[in-house]
Amino acid sequence: MTGLAADAAAQDDRVDVDVELVLAVDISYSVDEEEAHRQREGYVAALAHEDVIRSIQGGPLGRIAVTYVEWADTGFQRAAADWTVIASEDDALDFAARVASAPFERGHYTAIGSAIADGVRRIEENDYTAPRLIIDISGDGPQNQGLPLDSAHALANRSNIVVNGLPVISANEGRWVRPVEVNLEGYFRENVITGPGAFVLPARTEDEFRVAILRKLVLEIAGAMPSQSELELTGLGRAP
Repeated sequence: MTGLAADAAAQDDRVDVDVELVLAVDISYSVDEEEAHRQREGYVAALAHEDVIRSIQGGPLGRIAVTYVEWADTGFQRAAADWTVIASEDDALDFAARVASAPFERGHYTAIGSAIADGVRRIEENDYTAPRLIIDISGDGPQNQGLPLDSAHALANRSNIVVNGLPVISANEGRWVRPVEVNLEGYFRENVITGPGAFVLPARTEDEFRVAILRKLVLEIAGAMPSQSELELTGLGRAP
């Protein structure tokens, strides 16, 4: 009974928010250092954008809990900014500033399943409770190490966590992203995302990445789905 009472007390101490959101960003060596910094800059700009802040404040409680995690190898998942409640423009700007100033590290491989499992753990162990739980995975290549994706999906599904995807795609050599040998958008749709209403929003250039992450955050925070016109215009893909 003592254990049950302690569990109930712990639950009472949890803070209610509209969304718990893990932003999980690939910084493996397939992403060069300049690209990795630009990815971070794209998230920083989106987090402080008025559309994101308006979406947060428009929720039933007007606040979300978010953490920004950079990942690569099986054992490499590091929070550049730990769990924070955002309810105002000042909160958003402070969180974005912490993301921007965090030390920068790299990893070798692309362990997407391990990144998902890490996101599940972070949601399960945090001090918040919300009706919507989301892990937002961005990356520029398929998995080549780590926990099998079907096992990662099982962990997320068991905890009612939706996994969305933002594949960063290029058909040409260049500094923004490396060319990929698979249909990365299709790979993310078939292998990475999971949960009711999960969707993929690809980005192919630096500018498109900034637009994609901004739109994706607004949709996730608002609990909205892309419109059919957006699906046709941008190539978004929903989970079956």
